[in-house]
Amino acid sequence: MTRNRATAIGFTAVLMWALLALFTVGSAPVPPFLLTALCFGIGGGLALIWLLAGRGLSVLRDVPPGVYLFGTAGLFGYHFLYFSALRMAPAAEAGLIAYLWPLFIVLFSGLLPGERLRALHLLGAGLAFAGAALIVLRGGASFSPAALPGYGLAFLCALTWSTYSVVSRRFGAVPTEAVTVFCLATALLSALAHLALEQTVWPAGPIGWLSVLGLGLGPVGAAFFTWDIGMKRGDIQLLGVASYAAPLLSTLVLVLAGIAQATPVLLLAAMLIAGGALLAARAR
Repeated sequence: MTRNRATAIGFTAVLMWALLALFTVGSAPVPPFLLTALCFGIGGGLALIWLLAGRGLSVLRDVPPGVYLFGTAGLFGYHFLYFSALRMAPAAEAGLIAYLWPLFIVLFSGLLPGERLRALHLLGAGLAFAGAALIVLRGGASFSPAALPGYGLAFLCALTWSTYSVVSRRFGAVPTEAVTVFCLATALLSALAHLALEQTVWPAGPIGWLSVLGLGLGPVGAAFFTWDIGMKRGDIQLLGVASYAAPLLSTLVLVLAGIAQATPVLLLAAMLIAGGALLAARAR
């Protein structure tokens, strides 16, 4: 597989994550950990069927247990820290801190063998982050000292996903099918977290269940498989910067669905994110 093709495949994860907000709104009032368990259960279950119909379970036999532990920690750890941060800090501010992960991917990629971090990568990531900040902090920022523990968890959340993404490059020989195990294990741990921390509330009606299914098929399913391919074989710096398109595209989807309104700030954010991605591509 060529580097360009792997990059394109990896970017499909960003496109799928653009539907995350829409489907999450549709799945209300399901609490976050239960929703995570349902979606990863669907995604992992379908991937297991795909695996059995294709290469078979034997492809997973030689994967070291440490890789399964690492992958599960990445997927479950990110979601656990993110939802915990939102419980302890304002959603907008915590979300912005958590969205440092694409910038961290660009920074950490410079530590990988064969990768070279250039000034344009950093400038592009900074511009794209500014664009994402405009979207996330629509109502302005008000960082409260009382919410410092939540901000800390959001920062750990960003470190967790960026570390998972970059270190995946070191496991290039591990088949992408291993993500099936990551998803199923994350579903199980999320179900346990739900039982310990939340009250059970199921989706409301057909729209709710279809939204959960949509999440499991795409943003919380196939996206993690295509992201794995992009991180292992694609342009990791370009994908890191391009990931800032997710909140922009997500907002545009909400606008098209009539849930959010288009504003001049959205246009400015689009220009910043697109400019950042172009700079990263230029650096390549």
